[in-house]
Amino acid sequence: MTTTFVLIPGAACDSWHWHLLAAELRARGRAVVSVDLPCEDDAAGLEEYADAVVAAVAGRGRLTLVAHSFAGFTAPLVCARVPVDLLVLLAAMVPLPGEAPQEWWAATKHPDAQVRRAGRAAQRAGASAGAEGVPEAAVPGSAADPFFQDLPPDLAPEAAVRWRRQSETPAARPWPMAAWPPVDTRFLLCRQDRLFPAPFLRALAAERLGLVPDEMEGGHFPMLSRPVELADRLESYSATTAG
Repeated sequence: MTTTFVLIPGAACDSWHWHLLAAELRARGRAVVSVDLPCEDDAAGLEEYADAVVAAVAGRGRLTLVAHSFAGFTAPLVCARVPVDLLVLLAAMVPLPGEAPQEWWAATKHPDAQVRRAGRAAQRAGASAGAEGVPEAAVPGSAADPFFQDLPPDLAPEAAVRWRRQSETPAARPWPMAAWPPVDTRFLLCRQDRLFPAPFLRALAAERLGLVPDEMEGGHFPMLSRPVELADRLESYSATTAG
């Protein structure tokens, strides 16, 4: 049975933010499901996000979930509902039982509140038509951009206008699992990630998962900046798990 790579987006994102990686994997003959979450729906929380993933993978087996950023809160819920061979956390948040996403930043001692605020400003600017007076961090591809600073000049603006409105509902609700699911889990961080710096994620993966993360070059969106290298990593993980 062929492995299916299930690409789960982070906050304010959708399947477009995976499109280069998805195309690379499909060109190699791999099965790909790129999920759109109901992030604009104020009635939808983490459980509903997991519902969307479960519906998208219905009838498929040999699942490798790739969870980016905020999807670290969603993907484990999926693992509790359907058989999953492998969970890859890509520059992802790692929750503890009962921890709400909005509490995660202080609980993990995220080192740079200014970068976090810049990130939210960038997402809001991109999701709002005609936004004016935005900070430098909201200029796509700028040195201060916490998301797309390493993207090609023609791709960064497109990535920014693709931001969706992100409801605050899932951030306010406690993570409902009692423990991390018993699934093979890998953590991959990006060394130039401005939102989640490498030292921060190394400590997070060790403290919360007991893992030493793998590392690659790039910023917070390697699926756009380095899709070939990321596809190589994912194929290697999947082959190791299958073996």
